[in-house]
Amino acid sequence: MTATVQPALDGSVPKSRVQERIDNYETWVERVRPTYVAVAKTGQPFLFWKVARDHELPDPPDRDHDWGRFAATLHKDGVTRCDGFGHTRDKSAVRRWRGTVAAMQGRAA
Repeated sequence: MTATVQPALDGSVPKSRVQERIDNYETWVERVRPTYVAVAKTGQPFLFWKVARDHELPDPPDRDHDWGRFAATLHKDGVTRCDGFGHTRDKSAVRRWRGTVAAMQGRAA
């Protein structure tokens, strides 16, 4: 049986994407941390969920807690700092982050 994908109104066919999930927290961090360090080095503000979506990063073992745990670790390690607030897709408030000077200079990873 073949699945049919309905095109969008503009005629484009949406990219099929199955969200990958990694079952071990440490393995997941090793996989996603380089992406967030690279984003922090730009000095541009970012939202964790947008980076994950844009880079097609896998989900952690515990979605409800591991993202916050990971964000706190990057902050504690001097990679990121809070830069106000942004919104999720459903318009809930979330922290907006930016890389620290140390991250932009390559001294924090």
